[in-house]
Amino acid sequence: MFLANDGNYRELRYFNPWLPSQYVEEYHLPRIIRDITGQTTVPIGDAVISTIDTCVGVELCEELFTPNSPHIRMGLDGVEIFTNSSGSHHELRKLHRRIDLIKEATLKNGGIYLYANQQGCDGDRLYYDGCALIAVNGQIVAQGSQFSLKDVVSNIYLFFFCVRLSVSQTSSNLKIKLKLKEVITATIDIEDVRSHRVQSSRGMQAVSTYSYERINAQIALSRKKDSRHLRPTKPVQESYHTPEQEIALGPACWLWDYLRRSKTSGYFLPLSGGIDSCATATIVYSMCRLVVEAASNQDVQVIEDARRISGEKDSDYIPTDPKEFAK
Repeated sequence: MFLANDGNYRELRYFNPWLPSQYVEEYHLPRIIRDITGQTTVPIGDAVISTIDTCVGVELCEELFTPNSPHIRMGLDGVEIFTNSSGSHHELRKLHRRIDLIKEATLKNGGIYLYANQQGCDGDRLYYDGCALIAVNGQIVAQGSQFSLKDVVSNIYLFFFCVRLSVSQTSSNLKIKLKLKEVITATIDIEDVRSHRVQSSRGMQAVSTYSYERINAQIALSRKKDSRHLRPTKPVQESYHTPEQEIALGPACWLWDYLRRSKTSGYFLPLSGGIDSCATATIVYSMCRLVVEAASNQDVQVIEDARRISGEKDSDYIPTDPKEFAK
């Protein structure tokens, strides 16, 4: 619906947005898919999915950052779970903005927000810092790591009235096989969302909102079994790195990705004694610390890359000391 077209992004160069809003049309499927599904057409456009027990809507990446975000109209129309698969790159203190927007999105309107951000590099000059989030009615109930060398995928689980949610950031390093490394989960009572939306003023605005077309899915995302034993996850205090930590960690993750993709054996680091070379040396050392930490956590991919880069490809070498690994 809304495409990023400033800063590092020129999405309008490659894509057209879907306009107008809340518009759905029938898309005629190609024969190869018809033979598999038995369908001739499928609805495509700005719609929401209505299951037996809840209603799910999607907004994508830039749409969270726009003034008239889709979650506003969807929430007024009864959508209870919002998902956002984002590709938000790291900028200094940008996480504060994301969390503020997500909390605000669910505080006034009520709802559950699943934010799964890309983590890793794009093969060029950007680093995506992850930090998957689950928010309920303006409060963060789960938060993932912001800087990591892991490869991760995402999942969502829900239970009857108590909604079991889990999301994670997705690795931007393309691999044939992705390994599940980091998942954040939360148990949520979906009735909390419904009771949060009882204000009469919200009801008046909801009445005057155009309805989304609902794609009815005769499935339940939740289940009755054992749900009485579940208790909602309590809100957590959102975690932030200091500016100095962000400067040390973000570029360090990028340096490691570049080093392992370039298949070289290291960096040439000229030291003039000025602040530039001092900062660069510190960030390189930060990269080595991250590699040692990942190796201590038995990250197979990092260990394999570290052995190749250090010339120990056919040995059982595991980096245990940042100074030793940096040489």
